[in-house]
Amino acid sequence: MRIALAIGIAGFVLIALIMSPMLMSSIPSFLGGGDLPDCEDGSTQVQDASDNATSDIPPNYLELYKKHGKKIGVQWTILAAVGKRESDHGRSTMAGVQSGTNYAGAAGPMQFLISTWGGKAQIPMTEKVNGYASDGDDDGIADVYNPADAILGAAKMLKRNGAPENVRQALFVYNRAWWYVDQVEAIAKKYAKDGEVKVPPQADDSCDEPLVEAAPSDVVGKILAYALAQRGKPYLWGGTGPDAYDCSGIIYMAYRSAGLSIPRTTFGQWPFGVKVPAGSEQPGDLVFFNAGPGTGPDNPGHVGLVVKKGKMVEARCRLCGPIKVTSYLVRDGIVGFTRPLQNPDVVEQLKKLQNSPL
Repeated sequence: MRIALAIGIAGFVLIALIMSPMLMSSIPSFLGGGDLPDCEDGSTQVQDASDNATSDIPPNYLELYKKHGKKIGVQWTILAAVGKRESDHGRSTMAGVQSGTNYAGAAGPMQFLISTWGGKAQIPMTEKVNGYASDGDDDGIADVYNPADAILGAAKMLKRNGAPENVRQALFVYNRAWWYVDQVEAIAKKYAKDGEVKVPPQADDSCDEPLVEAAPSDVVGKILAYALAQRGKPYLWGGTGPDAYDCSGIIYMAYRSAGLSIPRTTFGQWPFGVKVPAGSEQPGDLVFFNAGPGTGPDNPGHVGLVVKKGKMVEARCRLCGPIKVTSYLVRDGIVGFTRPLQNPDVVEQLKKLQNSPL
């Protein structure tokens, strides 16, 4: 079917390539016959289960994978594949699955190291937990052998380390072996009715081009292109790249990539830009939030870069997953918007860039 389609449109593609090399970036999706991703929807979709999944996964486990995957924002198929690989969904009789630990110190259906879980197998939720210990059935106890608790904890761990955008990175952290990553991905694809491991649309490269092309200027386009290219990288307090960033660090470096200098921190960026009324923001503007210790309505502690109205790139926090495109319309605590490009210092910088030799 796809071969016939490719042959049928070959002449059109050739003409398009001659007319504009820029069209090349859209050819793979076109020839593939698939629809463009819904770049408006930033949620993690719950995929339908395949016959393989419904026949292999116990009903209570399947329900938990879907429930906690949706709650935390990771693919249930990946969660289920981890459960299959680690304990055959709790059915394994190997040491550590039902009680005790295995030779490596792992326990429960999702095979958590006890140290990673929180230091002991059962932890009352009234205690301070330093780990992924979770109470998935609201009984007040985080029990590593309880599938409801273990699956919720695994979802949190995958989320923290890159899922749902960078699934392979998250799986590698879960068990540091690429053969393990390959095996889990293969199982996840068998569990999905469409045979794919779906990622959120903001993780799809084909969502980048419309955002950059729609930028109000070449300068804003450069800023957006840099910020979008950092998706999937982790949050790091004080980070300015290239491997990790904090919320203001990615914005600082995105502006630097366009040859512009703005303050480094959120506290410096808030008073720097010209205030913009809500609803009038545009790509390249900044959106600020009253979040974090020591912050307030006049002293916001978090910032995102507007990529289109309603959407921002943000490096949110260490436990919030990797850098991604998210919606700010549903977020509480918005303090306001600013436009750094209208700061007098930046205006002068732009003039110098325009007058500089190519």
